[in-house]
Amino acid sequence: MSSKRKSDSVDSAKKAKVAKKKQEEKDESDSEDQVSSGGEDAASDNEFIFADDENPDLKIKGPELAGQLLIMGRTNWDLNGRRKIPSNCKPNVGATLWEPNSFGPLYDVRVKVAVSSSSAAHNVVITEDNKCFTFGRNDKGQLGTGKLERRDQPFEPEELKNQVIVNAAVGKNHTLFLTERGHVYACGDNQFGQCGIKSKQAQVLTPTRVKYSGPPIVKIGCGADFSMLLNIKGVLHSFGLPEHGQLGLGATGEYIQTAGKVNYNCERGPVAIRSFIEKGKDNHPKVVEVTDIVDFACGANHTVALDSQKRAFSWGFGAYGRLGHADNKDELLPRLIKFFDSQNRGVKAVYCGSTYTFAINDLGQTFFFGVTKKTGEANMYPKPFHELTGLKVRDIGCAQTSTIFAADETIIVWGGAPCFGELGLGEERRSSATPVENKLLTKTHVHSVSCGICHTLLIARNDTEEEKTGIADRFEEYDPPKP
Repeated sequence: MSSKRKSDSVDSAKKAKVAKKKQEEKDESDSEDQVSSGGEDAASDNEFIFADDENPDLKIKGPELAGQLLIMGRTNWDLNGRRKIPSNCKPNVGATLWEPNSFGPLYDVRVKVAVSSSSAAHNVVITEDNKCFTFGRNDKGQLGTGKLERRDQPFEPEELKNQVIVNAAVGKNHTLFLTERGHVYACGDNQFGQCGIKSKQAQVLTPTRVKYSGPPIVKIGCGADFSMLLNIKGVLHSFGLPEHGQLGLGATGEYIQTAGKVNYNCERGPVAIRSFIEKGKDNHPKVVEVTDIVDFACGANHTVALDSQKRAFSWGFGAYGRLGHADNKDELLPRLIKFFDSQNRGVKAVYCGSTYTFAINDLGQTFFFGVTKKTGEANMYPKPFHELTGLKVRDIGCAQTSTIFAADETIIVWGGAPCFGELGLGEERRSSATPVENKLLTKTHVHSVSCGICHTLLIARNDTEEEKTGIADRFEEYDPPKP
């Protein structure tokens, strides 16, 4: 190839990459966006050996507070987050729930885990007796049913019936399940290796154990097309698509495959994140010693983690200030958020939406950075979220453009138009450009909240007969379509 042709090829690829990034910033949350995957297979099934349990008596715990599952928003799972419904999907299945509803199939079942994510149109529910159910979109096998048809009714994956599942996490089209032994199972889209089975198998239709050999896992998380595991020793592991540095491994994995086409070497099995940095005014990186990570949260293409010293680190896609570093740059390694370090106040909790982050400090003050709506003004660094002043925040559900706060004995909702019932305010007031109290939930104590694309899951306390009766009286029961 002549030097001119080679130069033209490189320039073409660079232009394609710039155009692609601009499109992502314009509509990052579009669930139909796809990029190519690359890289080589790691160990085959026959070569991989799982480590023996170091402590056979160890049992990983998940959330312990149980209650009644409530749901609100659009339950036409195949349409959520899409501009148009795929030709092979039914257009008019499911309802739009403008107000909170109890979930009919699990009405008499106490639930302790209910998860979706800002990138997801599917859900995982774990009951008080550790039964695990999935429902929602399933066109990549993310429900673990062995098929690709959506499920409106809860489904219990056969492969998990003999496991004690204590928690779960969901990405755009994949799902992780955590067992009490600290093992992780995955199913769904594996185009970028986000199922962690060290294979180029495009889809994993049933829950399959992630190929990780090390100390037990205590927490799992998913971005849109990547996954995170935290082990009991405080070490984070990542796998999946590295396009914006969201794996925290120091590289995007990008290479030029052909003229005008950028490809990525994806990590198809868990890789430990070992390097943490801080940057000064000269933007020169300096290594930060981190002994153990204690918590983390994933956005669509970014992650924020906390260490044992209550320092916050962020990495991945940097657009709109979601990383909290006062710029739009991607970070390929976990970088210290100096704002919190300079405040001499540690961070005790973090929550990530698609393009934004919330953090709560030691004093209980809530900070916000990033942007919830692309047409809105971005917070390029953490700023106090004054709307929650005086409230003790218990949980935050983060979606693409909507956010729900469980604080004291109230639920605060925030989301500009268009909304599809995920705020639960009723059909007359579907959205709210400023945080407001959801008065339909004022007499309901909500343990936890999780937001997906266009929908929200809540777990409401129902310990007493009075609370059970109150839920029955205040909320209608939604009975989804049967197969």
